[in-house]
Order: sequence, then C-alpha cells, then structure tokens
Amino acid sequence: SIYLDMNKKTVVIGMLGVKLDSPPKKIDRWSIWRPSVSVCQHEDFLVDQFDILHTKKDQKIQRQIAGDIESVSPETQVNSHLYNVRDPWDFEEVYASLHDFARNYHFDLEKNEYLIHITTGTHVQQICWFLLTESRHFPARLLQTSPPSKRGKRTPGRRTIIDLDLSRYDEIATRFSLEQKESHSYLKSGIETRNKAFNKLIERIEKVVVATDSPILLSGPTGAGKSQLAKRIFELKKIRQLVSGDLVEVNCATLRGDQAMSTLFGHKKGAFTGAATDRKGLLKSADGGVLFLDEIGELGIDEQAMLLRAIEEKQFQPVGADQNSASDFQLIAGTNRDLRKQVVDGKFREDLLARINLWDFRLPGLAERREDIEPNLDYELDQFTSKTGQRLTINKEGRAKFLKFAKSDAATWDANFRDLNGAVTRMGTLAGSGRVSVKDVEEEMDRLVKSWGNGPVADGASFQLLDGLLNLGARSIDHFDQVQLAEVIRVCRESKSLSDAGRKLFAVSRASKKNPNDADRLRKYLAKFGLSWRAIVK
Repeated sequence: SIYLDMNKKTVVIGMLGVKLDSPPKKIDRWSIWRPSVSVCQHEDFLVDQFDILHTKKDQKIQRQIAGDIESVSPETQVNSHLYNVRDPWDFEEVYASLHDFARNYHFDLEKNEYLIHITTGTHVQQICWFLLTESRHFPARLLQTSPPSKRGKRTPGRRTIIDLDLSRYDEIATRFSLEQKESHSYLKSGIETRNKAFNKLIERIEKVVVATDSPILLSGPTGAGKSQLAKRIFELKKIRQLVSGDLVEVNCATLRGDQAMSTLFGHKKGAFTGAATDRKGLLKSADGGVLFLDEIGELGIDEQAMLLRAIEEKQFQPVGADQNSASDFQLIAGTNRDLRKQVVDGKFREDLLARINLWDFRLPGLAERREDIEPNLDYELDQFTSKTGQRLTINKEGRAKFLKFAKSDAATWDANFRDLNGAVTRMGTLAGSGRVSVKDVEEEMDRLVKSWGNGPVADGASFQLLDGLLNLGARSIDHFDQVQLAEVIRVCRESKSLSDAGRKLFAVSRASKKNPNDADRLRKYLAKFGLSWRAIVK
C-alpha cells in the first residue's frame, strides 16, 4: 500500500476526459461514473486542489465538471488550464505540450503531495503522463481510477496510487536485485570472486554498461582480463538488447604505418598502391555495436585525431574518400600504460583522453586479488575440461600445495591470469589420467618461479624442497638464506644424524671451539626457519 503524507495537501493534476467526463445529453450524468468527478467523491480521500487541463473548445464541459466537483467536494479548489494541441494522438506534439506545462508549473514539494490522474485522455496522452512522471518532470505519483463493479448514483468507483519508484515494491525490487546479481556474475564469467574491491568494481561497471553508451576505459596490467571483460560487456549489452551490431576488436599495437588508417577507417579503391577494392574499416564494421581498441596507447597521433572525431561526431573520412562515412558505436578502450604520462610526453592526445576516460575502470592484477585465486583455479580446470574434452582434477594434497604457493609472496604472477591459465594448461597436459598430482604441482611451481626471473639461485629441486618445508614458502626469505638453507638441508639428508651433519657443516669453525656442540648449533640454525631435524629427514 502507498500512503499519502497527511501533513501535506493533496494536489491532483489530470486531463479533462471529453468522452468519459461528458455523458450523452439524454442520460442523467449523475447516474454514470465520471472519472474526474469520482476522484473527489471518496470520503476517505480529500483532494485539496485539482488542476484540470483542457482545450479551448471543451471549456463548457470543463465548467460543468468544475461545478459538479464543487458540489461533491466543496473543499477542493479546481483550477482550469488551457491545453492546446491540434492532434491529441500526435506523440511529439502531446509530449512537448505536457513537457512545457511541467516546466512552467510551480511544484511546492514541502507543502504538497502531487498525483497525476492518468485515467482520462487519449492513450498517447496517458503514455506521455507516464513518461514525464517516470523522468521526474512531474515529481508525483500516478493516480488510476476505475468504475465501480455496480452502477449507482454518485458511486466513486475504485482508485489506485502507483509510485514509479520501483524500489518501493518488494517483489519488483527482489527481481531487480536478482537480475543485477546475474549481470554481475555474467561479467565475471560466472566466477564467484571474493575480493570485495573487485566485486564492487564489477557492480559499478554493470550499472554503467546498462545505462550508457559512452566510451569506457579499461586499464590495468597485461593479463588482468581486460579483453575478456570487454567481450562480456558486449555480450551483456546484446542480451539486454542494447546493441544491434557486432563486437569488433583489435590490438592497436598491431597497427603500424600507412595500414593503420586503412584498417581503422577504411579506404577507397585506388587510394594508394595495393588498394584494389574498397575497404570499410573496423569503425564501420562496429556500426550499431561495440568497438574494442586494446592497447589504445599504441595508436599514432594521426589515428588518435581521427578517432576523436569519430567518437564525437559519429563520422570519419576513409582514406582517399571525398565523403564522410558514418558509424554509431560504443568504444571500449584498453590500456596497460599510464595515458596521462603519455599525454605529458606528447604521445597521446589530451582531448582524446578527456573523451574516453569518462568511465575509467582499473582492473587489479592477480597478485592484488589472491583470495580470488582459488575460484579462478576451479574456473581454469573447468575451461581445460571444456576445451579438451578430458576431465581435469587436482588431488587434495596438490591443490593445497598449489594454493599455498599461489597465495604467498613467492608467486608474483607477472602475467596475471595468463600465468594461471598457462599453469593449469601445462599441469593438465602432463597429468596422468587427468588428475594433477603433487609432483606435477611442484614442477609447475619451479617453472613459474624461473619464468618470473626472481627465483632463488638454488636449483629447482632444492627450491621445491624449501617451499614444501617452510610454512610461508621459499620466497618468504632472502635469496641468500635460500641458497644457504638449501645446502644445509642437502647435507642433513645425506648424513646419518644431526651431530654428523653438524660436523660436516661446521668443520672449520668447530676447530676453534673448546667444547663444540655441532648438533645444538645446527638445531638452533634450523629453528630460525621453523624447521627440525625430523621434518627434514622424514
């Protein structure tokens, strides 16, 4: 139910119903239901003011209606407003007239509650009432009246107040919330991400995607998922029927020299050597759809100038053409560069940056979202299964080991999700019977560390050993300590006892001690790293 504020006056605004409000002359007008009069006949609903719009030729009917309202509700002040339209079924004319009325009407929201009576008038007039109320040109709610089920003298019929703030309706709000969650999940490829900042970012992107076709700038490191997100944005817009064209994408780093202009903007036959036929170009191909320019910072200055015009005017000139070509597309730009720094360096146009960064979203790298590695690991396992047709799993011990490594500082994830995808692809390819083992994981950990170029000097096998023994992983200690500790562990494993290992390790320094206790010295050294003899040699 929707209630009115009893501390405010109720003001109704409506259209004179030429047919419904004016019955045939031979019929007693009080014997039939008349919507404008019925609004003021409800005993539990006091209308303080009724503003009725009417045409000049209907002034006689308006005077009669005003008099009848006064007889049933003396408290109601009826105001007449001339409303002149040639054709009440002409949408453009009706909308313009009601729009002008709204702009010139004085709304006092502190003192009054406003209701727009939409029962009378043509269907076009009713639609325009709705649109102007929904857009808040009329800061009001809708009032719908209907005749009684049984005819009777002065029977007011029924009334319904409709608030176009849909959040006030629990069931509708729930449906919107569910739809929003589905959109968020779609943009995340169905991955149940846990990083709060990333989830909030996706929520903001979803709002922008469904509300505007302005340019969107996706920034962030290489492999952060910009291309994947751009595709998902397009697909979501396609599902919502917000675009009719295709997704056209290109990596601007591949556009070089004279071919860059032709690729983007097209060319006419004979425009240059080799131009044997017309080419429409990528911008034209994206007409009605989405153009994704990845690594937009790699575009040349001349191409940037043409692109700016195409964004602002929806027009551009193909190479060698005398006339402009038109294309209405939404631009999504991707970059891993600092475009503002490129502006300072003279490599990127300041006016183009100002135009494309109206909505600027930075995608964090995988190392900034370590809590999302586990759901993304599951996603990659599923993707491998889907692509190869071979079900891929990872055993419990291998999964725990990989996640421990992946979430530690040892994993820098330089190429972000490309690294994760590559890791799963390699483990899946080498795994026996489609099940990744601890050994597969250890080999991949070593390969990843080496590929990042910041691993320890110690050999791969020693690093794997350290990573398995240390709680925080081998990367949690300095390279110097990694090398030293790896050698200590090697000696321990080749020795018969703790004392034997101590004698080998401290063979020089023990000679200067009166009472050398090599075992205790080695025990204390290992304890610095949370290790024990038993843990090493087991």
